[in-house]
Amino acid sequence: MRGPHNIWRLIRTGATLERTGAMGVVLDAFDAPPSLRIAARTLGWPFKWLGYKGDPSMPPATRALTALGPAYIKFGQVLSTRPDVVGDELAVQLRVLQDKLPPFPTVLAKAEVEREMEIPADQIFSEFEEPVAAASIAQVHKARIAETGETVAVKVLRPGIERAFRTDIDAFYFAARMIELLSPASRRLRPMDVIAHFEGVVMGELDLRLESASASEFAANTEKDEGFELPQVKWSLSGRRVMTLGWAEGVPMGDNQAIDTAGHDRRVLSERVLQLFLQHALRDGFFHADMHQGNLKVAANGNIIAYDFGIMGHIDEYTRRVYAEILFGFIRRDYKRVAEVHFEAGYVPADRDVDEFARALRAVGEPIFGMDATRISMGRLLSYLFEVTERFGMETRTELILLQRTMVVVEGVARSLNPQMNIWEVAKPVVEDYIKSSIGPAAVARDLGRTAKVMARFGPRLPGLVEAALIRQSDQTPPEGPKLGRMRSVWWVSGVVVGILTTLAVQAVS
Repeated sequence: MRGPHNIWRLIRTGATLERTGAMGVVLDAFDAPPSLRIAARTLGWPFKWLGYKGDPSMPPATRALTALGPAYIKFGQVLSTRPDVVGDELAVQLRVLQDKLPPFPTVLAKAEVEREMEIPADQIFSEFEEPVAAASIAQVHKARIAETGETVAVKVLRPGIERAFRTDIDAFYFAARMIELLSPASRRLRPMDVIAHFEGVVMGELDLRLESASASEFAANTEKDEGFELPQVKWSLSGRRVMTLGWAEGVPMGDNQAIDTAGHDRRVLSERVLQLFLQHALRDGFFHADMHQGNLKVAANGNIIAYDFGIMGHIDEYTRRVYAEILFGFIRRDYKRVAEVHFEAGYVPADRDVDEFARALRAVGEPIFGMDATRISMGRLLSYLFEVTERFGMETRTELILLQRTMVVVEGVARSLNPQMNIWEVAKPVVEDYIKSSIGPAAVARDLGRTAKVMARFGPRLPGLVEAALIRQSDQTPPEGPKLGRMRSVWWVSGVVVGILTTLAVQAVS
């Protein structure tokens, strides 16, 4: 329940933020107003001694989140994809957040496999090794299927992780509600929406059937992509709490020395990883949104192998077309067309001046094009672009923030392989090909055909739909103003006050 009983968990959180030195970092990142700072300090400073110490070698924010446990670690990772919420500096810190936790015993992992598969793990697997990786939500074991002898990776959720996350998510909702009440200015950051986004991500990761489905869809989309492969999902050995994939054998993408020793061309790999990501984002609208070196390997034949499909990005076809044209406009330095695309898509309010917006876009693009080729960054361009569009009234779009964040990560991977890479030259053919296939005459004919099919399906219902819409339009009865929201706000504030006073009284007595 998202009620005042969550006060104690928030006090422990505030105490940990104070003890690790992260409180000031977080408040500054959110540009918190005085009222919110006072409330946060009230929940943290008096109880500083109750906070977890954490690892002093870590930066304050990552130290605090790691000490607070799996839900907070995952929350930090999700926030690293939202620089629009936490700011660029803190997003960078959170991006390197390592969710390496002590593994739980292998005997418990086998018990989870038996509970999910309804067969003892030793009957399914002839070998089941100690965990090779342990994260906030699950851990991975290397195993061998008894029937076929195939080597696989078995991902198993931590025991009791669902309940632990549910408790902390409820506390997050309570905190978000308090922030909105105490600081109306913070509503522009939409705290409740941020927590809802986090909840959606986590709930998806807590059901490994959904990750299996993402891996399967991704594999179907990329089946014909040259130089790219994915481990196959073993559906008969997968379920809600267990996921089995083929074992990805290869050289870690982050080990340049091993890549060179294996005889792979790092320049080719750097171009391939960037172009593959752009193809998946533009062509399919479904991309791996966590493509750092730890989730990539290079196979013996030179193919890039991707795994860990817990975080995937999705962009609808219309948005893909709009942003492909925007990127293509920047590549051609046609800022007037880029501005017009924003207005045509409704991203920028129609009452703004298109020429003024075009000049603002030129201020974004020209400094980047003036850079040395090794410093040009599409991720930086998207970041600057979002800053300008926000200034002209464009609302934040979560899926595009995720695209921008992943673009930065992929660029980092590509440049780690080849520091001299020219991002624009590598990206240009992919963007041009997508433009030709999605905006030309063939695309128009294809869209008209789809529209005709939809109209044919709904043809018998169209008269009724039109009549219902006209009746609703003619109904001028004003809706009654809701009072429930205000009453809930009163109860929220009352709960906070009572919770704080009760906690202080108990502390004084003890």
